[in-house]
Amino acid sequence: MSTPGWDEMTRVYGKIGMLSFGGPAAQIALMHRELVEVRGWLSEQAYLRALSLCMLLPGPEAMQLATYAGWRMRGVPGGLLAGLLFVVPGAIVIAILALGYAYVGQVPLVQAAFLGIKAAVIVVVFQALRKVAGNALVGGTGWALALGSFVALFVFGLPFPLIILIAAGIGFAQVPRQVSAPAHIPQRPANPLATVAVWAALWAAPLVGVWAAGQEFLLQLGLFFSKLAIVTFGGAYAVLAYMTQTVVQDYGWITTGEMIDALGLAETTPGPLILVTEFVALLAGFAHSGIAGAIAAGMLALWVTFTPCFLWIFLAGPYLERLAAQPRLSGALQGITAAVVGVIANLSLWFALHVLFDRVDPAVLLALPAPDLSSFNPVAALLTGGAVVLMLGFNWGFVSTMGVLALAASGLAAL
Repeated sequence: MSTPGWDEMTRVYGKIGMLSFGGPAAQIALMHRELVEVRGWLSEQAYLRALSLCMLLPGPEAMQLATYAGWRMRGVPGGLLAGLLFVVPGAIVIAILALGYAYVGQVPLVQAAFLGIKAAVIVVVFQALRKVAGNALVGGTGWALALGSFVALFVFGLPFPLIILIAAGIGFAQVPRQVSAPAHIPQRPANPLATVAVWAALWAAPLVGVWAAGQEFLLQLGLFFSKLAIVTFGGAYAVLAYMTQTVVQDYGWITTGEMIDALGLAETTPGPLILVTEFVALLAGFAHSGIAGAIAAGMLALWVTFTPCFLWIFLAGPYLERLAAQPRLSGALQGITAAVVGVIANLSLWFALHVLFDRVDPAVLLALPAPDLSSFNPVAALLTGGAVVLMLGFNWGFVSTMGVLALAASGLAAL
């Protein structure tokens, strides 16, 4: 297999970055077609092994898969090129949308349009749940882990990272099937200590800067999103409930409605869905200190969210295929993937309650949410039903469904 030139890599990964709508499943399929089927830059088995390990790492697996593919072709510069081209187009669009939302998001007709977006998001999350469950739940242990993680989150409110650790431990302790060793393992010199030192320093640099400048809000925001980058297993859907609890309930940076709007808008953009962190940071920064604060917060959130992704890949890249062949790590991956099904189920129900009811009171017993039945929103229910019909009945995509429902919601509000 010949090594592609820089011009060709830039063109291909730029195309992937601009067309990567629809979440990780669609992005992974797009990369498979471009890198495996069309150009043969990766073999089928190498692609699947890389995907499995990227799912085991914290952070957006599709972005890390692109980074690994670029690294495998052209080393660290290739990984940087591929990873940045996957993220930057969506980050630019998110910044424009977030700043526009900060200025006009509270206009009544705009708020009504977002109700249509929220209705479509309910179905998108359900589709993600159905797709992940179909691939992840194998045998009684998988179903038990999925159910257990749902109950742990929805009923008892246990921390998401703890659930992931327990699931990984159970999967690791199982006796997994034997994993065949790869026929070819790329040999690249690696200095793990130097890799960790360089990328950890890059990760920490802006945090040290805002600390030295006495910017308490930015330091708090940067530390939180740095923590999120470490515990984001299973993609943005899986960590969203944990993220929302912190930014809405603990810090009060944004409201629940703004959080749901953030996810809806992030769904419409290319790039990894975890770009929702940029949207949240921009809104929080805008509320704190206007446009300058929004830009600073958004850039800081982007840096601490994606810099660790390069660290994980450049550290594990030289050993990736060897690690993928280890049965115990394969078992840990299976355990995490099964638990993520329960996490997404919790998120799906949480979203539905906050869209269909105008008021969801704090838990009275354990962590169970308590929707105020008198606040049931029939318009939201009608729009959600329309999203079900369009997306599940007629196989419409999210963007087209969202557009139709946003127009419908605006029209109903104007009556």
